[in-house]
Amino acid sequence: MIEKTDPTPPERKRGSGVRLAHEVLRDEILDLTLRPGSPVDEVTLAERFAMSRTPIREALVKLEGEGLVTTLPNRTTVVAQIDFPNLNAFFDALTLMYRVTTRLSAQFHSDADMARILACQAVYADSVADGDELAMIARNRDFHVAIAESGRNPYYTQLFARLLDEGRRILRLYYYPNFEPQAPHPFVLEHEAIIAAIAARDIALCDRLAKAHADQIVSQIQAMIARDQRQDIPL
Repeated sequence: MIEKTDPTPPERKRGSGVRLAHEVLRDEILDLTLRPGSPVDEVTLAERFAMSRTPIREALVKLEGEGLVTTLPNRTTVVAQIDFPNLNAFFDALTLMYRVTTRLSAQFHSDADMARILACQAVYADSVADGDELAMIARNRDFHVAIAESGRNPYYTQLFARLLDEGRRILRLYYYPNFEPQAPHPFVLEHEAIIAAIAARDIALCDRLAKAHADQIVSQIQAMIARDQRQDIPL
């Protein structure tokens, strides 16, 4: 006897639609598939994801809480602009979070935390070896969030993740494909030095290395923005 199958597809688990829409849209915003200022329409997204507008609306609320979308006075939702007028304040906050979270990691990390940090570093190192600039930007973010989480302060982790995401958008916006893989690469060596200082629970060294690492990233962003602003003037 052949059993009849129910042609009705299984329902999504409660909340899974929100999570799917949030994760996909978040990646598209951070990778600049959805550019700053682009409209984000609930109806279009509901059709795209084959779900009702309710989970789409909840996903957009989460994205707004992360500073990635903005609701305008006319209730239109758009991808948040990058706050260039306050870029110096952004750099100050980013540098401070690099230092604070790395210091706290030296104090409070566990063996499990170190294993996760090392795993993130391995993935990052692979992206560097491959010369995959976009993967490097994303995996650098994962590496530093893992360090922040090991510091046991969720407020710092949340703020730092938001700053790293904004930095990821800026780097993605201005990046020029001139990266040349080399072994050992200075970026990888900087991470390895930070890991060693965390493992040794050397708070002062963690602070110095984190600040130097942040300064290098800030300088890189500033140089790329300055280069983009220069105009080719015909002679």
